[in-house]
Amino acid sequence: MNDSSKALPSPTTSCATSADSPAIARLLVEAFEEYRSLYTLEGFAATTPAADVIAARMAEGPVWIVIEENAIVGTLGAIAKGDDLYLRSMAVSPRARGRKIGWHLLETASLFAGDRDLVLSTTPFLDRAIALYERWGFRHTDEPPHDLFGTPLFTMRKKCSVLSARCSVLGFTKH
Repeated sequence: MNDSSKALPSPTTSCATSADSPAIARLLVEAFEEYRSLYTLEGFAATTPAADVIAARMAEGPVWIVIEENAIVGTLGAIAKGDDLYLRSMAVSPRARGRKIGWHLLETASLFAGDRDLVLSTTPFLDRAIALYERWGFRHTDEPPHDLFGTPLFTMRKKCSVLSARCSVLGFTKH
């Protein structure tokens, strides 16, 4: 058996620390680089904040990271907004896509949210991310914001409860 056919171990998720901020900043640029031309300059800069901005966000709410083979390959931040948990800066390294890293991050956020709804904003050109959010039960809303420095956005919401969060993590769905 060659190395490429070996299964990777399950990803490890943990809360990031300020020491992780530079690696998270690099991951965000890496993950969104292929879409740079679809953003305004300001929109791309806001989507890929610098390490100091990421570190400051950690005081506002958790930032989770997924580590594989000693490298950060996924990240997701969250902040309480009213009764909701707003998800921001979700990214998966292009080399780690297709391995359920995004799913794993959403599970973590859902368990953290408890009964709070999960809310996020995304751009209409992030097709893979939108498909993941829809599989997770997020639905499009008319809620703002509708743009990020001139880059179009729309909001998605997932109604949550502790029971639905646990069922999602366990692989059960409501019918």
